[in-house]
Amino acid sequence: MGAPRIADHDPAWADEAESLLERIRAATTDLPGSDAFALDHIGSTSVPGLAAKPIIDLQLLAAELPSAAPLTAAIAPLGLVRAQGSRPDSPGVHADIPRLQTDPDPALHAKLLFHRPEGPAGPEVILHVRRADSPFAAFVLAFRDWLRSDPDHRARYEAVKRDLADRFADAADYDDYTRAKSAFIAEAQRDMGWPG
Repeated sequence: MGAPRIADHDPAWADEAESLLERIRAATTDLPGSDAFALDHIGSTSVPGLAAKPIIDLQLLAAELPSAAPLTAAIAPLGLVRAQGSRPDSPGVHADIPRLQTDPDPALHAKLLFHRPEGPAGPEVILHVRRADSPFAAFVLAFRDWLRSDPDHRARYEAVKRDLADRFADAADYDDYTRAKSAFIAEAQRDMGWPG
């Protein structure tokens, strides 16, 4: 499949994300703890002006990681299915890779991942389900806001992403593309002073 192409920023991504977040919230209202769910648009498509793979990344935070079966059933009508990953060690599918200087407790980094392919319903979507106390969940929000705050940060990240997309264009999957972004993200984490 290879790394998806990098597209110029599309303001419609934010509208699509907002619509999906509303639909996910409505679909999960009967799940235990749903009144405390926090839903956010994350990733590159959430940063105005940043070129990105045209994949809408969303995050659902819960006090405790929801049971997989009821959540899977609740959001299946939205076209979201449980993701398995390209490889057994696919990064970010069953657990997040702990960021620098964060608690490595595996329970804090466990996650559920759901996917909707691009099609008639709209663009490709990835839903990351994490615990509210996940250090990675806090990081992705801080990273998003850091990129939103400064055009120089955005330009540097976009250049890295375009270069990596070109380098991994013929890869069988894009796990290597994901891993290769780690160096920039680790540098960004230090620049952000996160965790502060």
